[in-house]
Amino acid sequence: MKGYMRYFGKKLIWFIITFIAAFLLNFILPRLMPGDPVAAIVARLAQGQSNASGVQAIYEQYTELFGTNEPMYTQFLLYVKNVFQGDFGFSFSQYPRSVADVLRSSIWWTVILQFPAIIIGWILGNSLGALAAYRKGWYDRLILPVSIFASALPAFGMATILLVIFGVTLKWLPTSGGYDVSMIPKLNWAYIWSVVVHYQLPFWSIVLIAIGGQAIGMRSMSIYELHADYVKYSRFLGVKDNKIVRYVFRNAMLPQITGLALALGTMVGGALIAEIVFSYPGLGTILYNGIMGQDYPLISATTLIITIMVLIATFAIEILYGFIDPRIKAAQSD
Repeated sequence: MKGYMRYFGKKLIWFIITFIAAFLLNFILPRLMPGDPVAAIVARLAQGQSNASGVQAIYEQYTELFGTNEPMYTQFLLYVKNVFQGDFGFSFSQYPRSVADVLRSSIWWTVILQFPAIIIGWILGNSLGALAAYRKGWYDRLILPVSIFASALPAFGMATILLVIFGVTLKWLPTSGGYDVSMIPKLNWAYIWSVVVHYQLPFWSIVLIAIGGQAIGMRSMSIYELHADYVKYSRFLGVKDNKIVRYVFRNAMLPQITGLALALGTMVGGALIAEIVFSYPGLGTILYNGIMGQDYPLISATTLIITIMVLIATFAIEILYGFIDPRIKAAQSD
C-alpha cells in the first residue's frame, strides 16, 4: 500500500508542476503574437469616423476595459482572477460577450462530434488490428496497407476527400455548417435531422483517420505479444489457444488505452481541422477565429481547456495503469 501511495504521490506532484507551467504558457504565448487586437476592434467600430480624437478616445476606453494598457504582471493577475471567476473575461473579437459564453455555445458541438468519433474509431481500429495480427493471410495484406494510407493521410486531406466526393460530386451530404442556416435551432424532427445530416462528413473524416492509426498500433503490439515467450510456453503446456489470445490482446491493449485517453484529452485540438474544413460550429472553429482575431482571452481559455483535458486524461491513465499493469504492481511492491 505504501508503494502505491508513493507512486500516486509522485504522479500528483508532476501533474501540479505541469499544470502550473502550462497555465503560465497559456497566458504568455498568445500575448507574444505581433499586432494590437484592440486597434483592430477600434478600426471596425470607427469606420466612417474622421474625428481622430474620438477614435483615440475609443481606443483608450477599450485598452482600459481589456487591461492591455497595464503591465504584464497586472494583466496576469487579471487573467487569474477571470479564470477563477469562471467567465475568463470579455472576448476581444466578440465583445461584449464573455469568453465563457462563447465557449458554452460551442463546446457541446465539439463533444458530440469528437467523443463518439474517437470511441468508434478506437473500437473499430483495434478490432481490425487484432484481426490482422491473429488471422494473418489476406486479412493482414488487406488491412495493413489501407490502415497505413488512412493514418498517413493528413486530417484536412481526409476531410477534403470526403467533402469533394460526397458533398460536391455526389451531392449526398451538405458541405458546411452544423445545421441548415434557414432553420432556427429548436427541438423538433426537422432540426434534429438537419443536424444529423450535417454531422456525417466531419464525423467520418475523424473516424477514418482514427481507425488507421489504432489498427496499425494494435497489429504491431499483438504480433509482438503473440511471439512472446509466455505464449510459446503456454502452448507448450497445452493451454487452449482461445485462453492464450485473451491474455495476448489484454497486454496488447495497454498502449492503446493510453492512446484513447490522450485522444479524448485532445478532443478540442483534434476538432480544429475537421471543423474548419466543414465550418462546423465547435470549439475548433472558435479557436481558429480567436487566433485570427488575436483574441487573447479566448485563445488562453480554449488552450487551457485543452491543457486540463490532456493532463486529467494522462493522470487518470497513469493511475489506472497502477492497478492493471502487473509490471507497475511488481515495481511498487519492491
